[in-house]
Amino acid sequence: MRELRLVSTLLMAATLSCAASATTVRFGVIGDFGWDGTPELQVSQLIKSWNPDFIVTVGDDNYDNGYASTIDKNIGKYFHDYIYNYTGTYGAGSSSLRFLPCPGNHDWGNKSNNPTGLDPYLAYFTLPGNERYYSFSFGPVELFSLDTDTNEPDGVTSTSVQAAWCQQAMLASKARWKIPVLHHAPYSSGQHGSTTYMRWPFASWGANAVLAGHDHTYERLLVGNVPYFVNGLGGRSIYSFGTVLPESVVRYNGNYGAMLVEANELMITFRFYNRSYQLIDQFQLLGAPLSTGPHG
Repeated sequence: MRELRLVSTLLMAATLSCAASATTVRFGVIGDFGWDGTPELQVSQLIKSWNPDFIVTVGDDNYDNGYASTIDKNIGKYFHDYIYNYTGTYGAGSSSLRFLPCPGNHDWGNKSNNPTGLDPYLAYFTLPGNERYYSFSFGPVELFSLDTDTNEPDGVTSTSVQAAWCQQAMLASKARWKIPVLHHAPYSSGQHGSTTYMRWPFASWGANAVLAGHDHTYERLLVGNVPYFVNGLGGRSIYSFGTVLPESVVRYNGNYGAMLVEANELMITFRFYNRSYQLIDQFQLLGAPLSTGPHG
């Protein structure tokens, strides 16, 4: 009987492993990257070495002022093969949606009262919804890409039109893993600090994690039971840390880098690597419980 139980257990484990493998999605996350140069090149090479299903950005895709004249050399030069409906000059694009940006303050022109500032971004990309904020599903993951710049016409507060859309979309989602993606970090120990107007009730809407940028650092924070990530080391510059928040668990600003996220129905794993291919941080969610990696 013991042998039969052992065989049964091994078969069940193998079945679960095969099922998980069949639905595994892998994607890269890059932030504050859009500055043509060696750091962006090396970070893009890092991301492509993972052969991700798609790439997500947390904003500031086109420095410094979001101009049409700079957008292709800041983005398409490095990621054209992932960009759907690509019309730039650096090669072939993608036949499907595999590059999923969200706008940052520099994409809006880095100034307030600039209602047409995002026009080059909107003309360059073909994205779902109104293209400023939208949802995207792939396998067990659904992303909710937001526009956190104060120029956003549908607002950026928790009572805004945009927030109402986000709440409705997240509550209606059947995805195993629900992840808001945004630029201005709700919690950050970096130079910019926390953007408190973006402290929307993501947890009550079903969020499993929150991805952000704006500060040019890497940080993992735990807010309640939800991990918040600041991922802004994509290529523009590197910031120092300021006052460390009590929610902060891991902080890094030693080099440029990006995140790799892998998910199936059983687990989701977040990793940050620097451009030297060194693993800096790892965090894993297994169903409802939380589990930290070696740097947690």
